[in-house]
Amino acid sequence: MIAWARYPYNGSRVLVTGGGSGIGRAIARAFLEQGARVAISGRHADALRETVAEFPVDSTLVLEGDMAVRSDVEECVAAAAAVWGGIDIVVANAGLSEAGTIDELTDESWQRMRSLNVDGMIYLARASVRWLRESRGSFTAISSIGGLGGDWRQVGYNATKGAVNTLVQSLALDLGRDGVRVNAIAPAFTATRQTQERLDDPVFWSALRDRLALDRPATPDDVARAALFLASPDAAYITGVILPVDGGTTASSGTPRPLGY
Repeated sequence: MIAWARYPYNGSRVLVTGGGSGIGRAIARAFLEQGARVAISGRHADALRETVAEFPVDSTLVLEGDMAVRSDVEECVAAAAAVWGGIDIVVANAGLSEAGTIDELTDESWQRMRSLNVDGMIYLARASVRWLRESRGSFTAISSIGGLGGDWRQVGYNATKGAVNTLVQSLALDLGRDGVRVNAIAPAFTATRQTQERLDDPVFWSALRDRLALDRPATPDDVARAALFLASPDAAYITGVILPVDGGTTASSGTPRPLGY
Protein backbone atom coordinates (compact mmCIF):
# COMPACT_ATOMS: atom_id res chain seq x y z
CA MET A 1 0.00 0.00 0.00
CA ILE A 2 1.25 3.46 -0.87
CA ALA A 3 -0.54 5.19 2.02
CA TRP A 4 -0.48 4.30 5.71
CA ALA A 5 -3.86 5.97 6.28
CA ARG A 6 -7.18 4.63 5.04
CA TYR A 7 -9.52 6.98 3.18
CA PRO A 8 -13.23 6.62 2.29
CA TYR A 9 -12.74 6.39 -1.47
CA ASN A 10 -14.77 3.24 -2.13
CA GLY A 11 -16.60 3.90 -5.37
CA SER A 12 -15.22 7.45 -5.79
CA ARG A 13 -14.77 8.52 -9.41
CA VAL A 14 -11.28 9.86 -10.06
CA LEU A 15 -9.59 11.22 -13.18
CA VAL A 16 -5.77 11.44 -13.20
CA THR A 17 -3.98 12.98 -16.18
CA GLY A 18 -0.46 11.94 -17.10
CA GLY A 19 -1.01 8.59 -15.42
CA GLY A 20 1.47 6.53 -17.40
CA SER A 21 4.56 7.02 -15.26
CA GLY A 22 6.16 8.69 -12.27
CA ILE A 23 3.97 10.84 -10.04
CA GLY A 24 0.81 10.29 -12.07
CA ARG A 25 1.20 6.52 -11.91
CA ALA A 26 1.68 6.61 -8.13
CA ILE A 27 -1.37 8.84 -7.65
CA ALA A 28 -3.58 6.61 -9.78
CA ARG A 29 -2.46 3.48 -7.92
CA ALA A 30 -2.87 5.16 -4.53
CA PHE A 31 -6.53 5.96 -5.25
CA LEU A 32 -7.13 2.48 -6.64
CA GLU A 33 -5.66 0.93 -3.49
CA GLN A 34 -8.19 2.95 -1.50
CA GLY A 35 -11.11 1.52 -3.47
CA ALA A 36 -11.68 4.32 -5.97
CA ARG A 37 -12.58 3.93 -9.62
CA VAL A 38 -9.82 5.63 -11.59
CA ALA A 39 -9.64 6.89 -15.16
CA ILE A 40 -6.14 7.73 -16.34
CA SER A 41 -5.20 9.69 -19.42
CA GLY A 42 -2.02 10.22 -21.39
CA ARG A 43 -0.44 9.87 -24.79
CA HIS A 44 0.90 6.32 -24.44
CA ALA A 45 -1.75 3.65 -24.01
CA ASP A 46 0.74 0.88 -23.20
CA ALA A 47 2.16 2.83 -20.27
CA LEU A 48 -1.33 3.64 -19.02
CA ARG A 49 -2.33 -0.01 -19.15
CA GLU A 50 0.82 -0.89 -17.21
CA THR A 51 -0.22 1.54 -14.47
CA VAL A 52 -3.54 -0.21 -13.85
CA ALA A 53 -2.59 -3.79 -14.77
CA GLU A 54 -2.76 -5.06 -11.18
CA PHE A 55 -6.24 -3.69 -10.49
CA PRO A 56 -9.76 -4.90 -11.36
CA VAL A 57 -10.85 -4.01 -14.88
CA ASP A 58 -14.16 -2.61 -13.68
CA SER A 59 -12.30 -0.09 -11.48
CA THR A 60 -10.06 1.33 -14.20
CA LEU A 61 -10.41 3.24 -17.43
CA VAL A 62 -7.58 4.01 -19.87
CA LEU A 63 -8.04 7.14 -21.98
CA GLU A 64 -5.45 7.87 -24.63
CA GLY A 65 -5.07 11.55 -25.49
CA ASP A 66 -2.77 14.56 -25.53
CA MET A 67 -3.59 16.75 -22.53
CA ALA A 68 -2.26 19.80 -24.38
CA VAL A 69 -5.02 19.47 -27.00
CA ARG A 70 -8.40 20.87 -26.01
CA SER A 71 -10.47 18.33 -27.92
CA ASP A 72 -8.51 15.43 -26.39
CA VAL A 73 -8.99 16.83 -22.88
CA GLU A 74 -12.71 17.34 -23.43
CA GLU A 75 -13.10 13.82 -24.83
CA CYS A 76 -11.26 12.26 -21.89
CA VAL A 77 -13.39 14.09 -19.33
CA ALA A 78 -16.58 13.23 -21.20
CA ALA A 79 -15.60 9.56 -21.46
CA ALA A 80 -14.78 9.28 -17.75
CA ALA A 81 -18.04 10.99 -16.77
CA ALA A 82 -20.03 8.78 -19.13
CA VAL A 83 -18.56 5.53 -17.81
CA TRP A 84 -18.64 6.43 -14.11
CA GLY A 85 -21.77 8.60 -14.22
CA GLY A 86 -19.83 11.66 -13.08
CA ILE A 87 -16.50 12.71 -11.58
CA ASP A 88 -15.65 13.33 -7.93
CA ILE A 89 -11.93 14.04 -8.04
CA VAL A 90 -9.62 15.41 -10.73
CA VAL A 91 -5.84 15.29 -10.39
CA ALA A 92 -4.16 17.37 -13.08
CA ASN A 93 -0.72 15.81 -13.25
CA ALA A 94 0.29 15.95 -16.93
CA GLY A 95 3.22 18.30 -17.34
CA LEU A 96 6.48 18.98 -19.16
CA SER A 97 9.85 20.48 -18.23
CA GLU A 98 12.49 21.62 -20.69
CA ALA A 99 15.60 23.35 -19.33
CA GLY A 100 17.09 26.52 -20.71
CA THR A 101 18.01 30.12 -20.01
CA ILE A 102 16.03 32.90 -21.66
CA ASP A 103 18.60 32.89 -24.48
CA GLU A 104 18.09 29.16 -25.02
CA LEU A 105 14.29 29.13 -24.68
CA THR A 106 12.94 28.63 -28.19
CA ASP A 107 9.41 29.49 -29.27
CA GLU A 108 8.81 25.79 -29.81
CA SER A 109 9.95 24.83 -26.30
CA TRP A 110 7.91 27.59 -24.69
CA GLN A 111 4.88 26.55 -26.71
CA ARG A 112 5.24 22.91 -25.66
CA MET A 113 5.50 23.72 -21.97
CA ARG A 114 2.81 26.39 -21.96
CA SER A 115 0.42 24.24 -23.99
CA LEU A 116 0.57 21.34 -21.54
CA ASN A 117 1.34 23.00 -18.21
CA VAL A 118 -1.01 25.98 -18.48
CA ASP A 119 -3.40 25.67 -21.42
CA GLY A 120 -4.03 21.99 -20.70
CA MET A 121 -4.79 22.79 -17.07
CA ILE A 122 -7.34 25.38 -18.11
CA TYR A 123 -8.93 22.98 -20.61
CA LEU A 124 -9.16 20.31 -17.92
CA ALA A 125 -10.66 22.61 -15.29
CA ARG A 126 -13.17 24.00 -17.75
CA ALA A 127 -14.24 20.56 -18.97
CA SER A 128 -14.52 18.97 -15.53
CA VAL A 129 -16.02 21.77 -13.44
CA ARG A 130 -19.64 20.92 -14.26
CA TRP A 131 -19.09 17.42 -12.88
CA LEU A 132 -17.22 18.66 -9.82
CA ARG A 133 -20.01 21.11 -9.05
CA GLU A 134 -22.48 18.25 -9.24
CA SER A 135 -20.44 16.05 -6.89
CA ARG A 136 -19.05 18.92 -4.75
CA GLY A 137 -15.71 17.41 -5.56
CA SER A 138 -12.08 18.47 -5.65
CA PHE A 139 -9.49 19.47 -8.23
CA THR A 140 -5.81 19.03 -7.42
CA ALA A 141 -3.06 20.33 -9.69
CA ILE A 142 0.45 18.91 -9.55
CA SER A 143 2.58 22.03 -9.68
CA SER A 144 6.18 22.43 -8.46
CA ILE A 145 8.22 24.41 -5.99
CA GLY A 146 9.58 25.87 -9.23
CA GLY A 147 6.35 27.89 -9.28
CA LEU A 148 7.23 29.45 -5.90
CA GLY A 149 10.60 30.86 -6.92
CA GLY A 150 13.32 30.81 -9.52
CA ASP A 151 15.73 28.10 -10.60
CA TRP A 152 18.77 28.16 -12.80
CA ARG A 153 17.98 27.30 -16.44
CA GLN A 154 14.25 26.80 -15.80
CA VAL A 155 12.88 30.14 -16.91
CA GLY A 156 10.11 28.73 -19.07
CA TYR A 157 9.12 25.86 -16.79
CA ASN A 158 9.02 28.00 -13.66
CA ALA A 159 6.93 30.62 -15.44
CA THR A 160 4.32 27.99 -16.32
CA LYS A 161 4.24 26.57 -12.80
CA GLY A 162 3.87 30.04 -11.32
CA ALA A 163 0.86 30.45 -13.59
CA VAL A 164 -0.54 27.12 -12.37
CA ASN A 165 -0.30 28.25 -8.75
CA THR A 166 -2.20 31.48 -9.27
CA LEU A 167 -4.71 29.68 -11.50
CA VAL A 168 -5.42 27.28 -8.64
CA GLN A 169 -5.93 30.14 -6.19
CA SER A 170 -8.33 31.93 -8.53
CA LEU A 171 -10.28 28.75 -9.23
CA ALA A 172 -10.57 28.14 -5.49
CA LEU A 173 -12.14 31.55 -5.02
CA ASP A 174 -14.55 31.17 -7.93
CA LEU A 175 -15.68 27.64 -7.09
CA GLY A 176 -15.77 27.68 -3.31
CA ARG A 177 -19.46 28.55 -3.05
CA ASP A 178 -20.22 25.59 -5.30
CA GLY A 179 -18.55 23.27 -2.80
CA VAL A 180 -15.60 22.56 -5.09
CA ARG A 181 -12.15 22.65 -3.51
CA VAL A 182 -9.09 23.46 -5.64
CA ASN A 183 -5.53 22.94 -4.42
CA ALA A 184 -2.04 22.32 -5.77
CA ILE A 185 0.82 20.11 -4.68
CA ALA A 186 4.28 21.53 -5.25
CA PRO A 187 6.88 18.74 -5.23
CA ALA A 188 10.60 19.33 -5.13
CA PHE A 189 13.01 17.25 -7.22
CA THR A 190 11.44 13.79 -7.39
CA ALA A 191 13.18 10.49 -8.04
CA THR A 192 11.67 8.83 -11.10
CA ARG A 193 12.93 6.74 -13.98
CA GLN A 194 13.41 9.96 -15.95
CA THR A 195 15.45 11.71 -13.22
CA GLN A 196 17.56 8.81 -11.95
CA GLU A 197 20.50 9.64 -14.19
CA ARG A 198 20.83 13.05 -12.53
CA LEU A 199 20.58 11.52 -9.05
CA ASP A 200 23.34 9.08 -9.97
CA ASP A 201 25.64 12.05 -10.66
CA PRO A 202 27.53 12.61 -7.36
CA VAL A 203 28.09 16.30 -8.08
CA PHE A 204 24.39 16.92 -8.67
CA TRP A 205 23.34 14.82 -5.70
CA SER A 206 25.73 16.68 -3.38
CA ALA A 207 24.31 20.04 -4.48
CA LEU A 208 20.72 18.83 -4.17
CA ARG A 209 21.35 17.32 -0.74
CA ASP A 210 22.38 20.76 0.52
CA ARG A 211 18.75 21.81 0.12
CA LEU A 212 17.04 18.75 1.62
CA ALA A 213 16.28 18.72 5.34
CA LEU A 214 15.12 15.10 5.10
CA ASP A 215 18.32 14.08 3.32
CA ARG A 216 16.62 12.31 0.42
CA PRO A 217 14.78 13.26 -2.77
CA ALA A 218 11.01 12.93 -2.99
CA THR A 219 9.46 9.79 -4.39
CA PRO A 220 6.24 9.64 -6.42
CA ASP A 221 4.60 7.92 -3.45
CA ASP A 222 5.31 10.99 -1.28
CA VAL A 223 3.30 13.10 -3.69
CA ALA A 224 0.54 10.50 -4.01
CA ARG A 225 -0.04 10.51 -0.24
CA ALA A 226 -0.53 14.26 -0.30
CA ALA A 227 -3.00 13.89 -3.19
CA LEU A 228 -5.02 11.37 -1.20
CA PHE A 229 -5.22 13.74 1.75
CA LEU A 230 -6.14 16.87 -0.20
CA ALA A 231 -9.05 15.15 -1.94
CA SER A 232 -10.33 13.58 1.28
CA PRO A 233 -12.94 14.72 3.82
CA ASP A 234 -10.05 15.39 6.24
CA ALA A 235 -9.16 18.36 4.00
CA ALA A 236 -12.74 19.65 3.82
CA TYR A 237 -11.73 23.19 4.86
CA ILE A 238 -8.60 23.40 2.73
CA THR A 239 -8.81 25.17 -0.61
CA GLY A 240 -6.58 27.52 -2.58
CA VAL A 241 -3.47 25.99 -1.00
CA ILE A 242 -0.13 25.39 -2.73
CA LEU A 243 1.26 22.55 -0.62
CA PRO A 244 5.03 22.01 -0.88
CA VAL A 245 5.99 18.33 -0.72
CA ASP A 246 9.66 19.09 -0.74
CA GLY A 247 11.52 17.52 2.18
CA GLY A 248 12.19 20.95 3.63
CA THR A 249 13.61 22.48 0.45
CA THR A 250 11.66 25.73 0.76
CA ALA A 251 12.53 25.95 4.48
CA SER A 252 16.10 26.83 3.49
CA SER A 253 17.38 30.31 2.73
CA GLY A 254 19.72 28.74 0.18
CA THR A 255 22.82 28.63 2.37
CA PRO A 256 24.71 25.37 1.72
CA ARG A 257 24.80 22.63 4.35
CA PRO A 258 27.79 23.08 6.68
CA LEU A 259 30.78 20.91 5.82
CA GLY A 260 30.56 17.54 7.49
CA TYR A 261 26.92 18.07 8.56
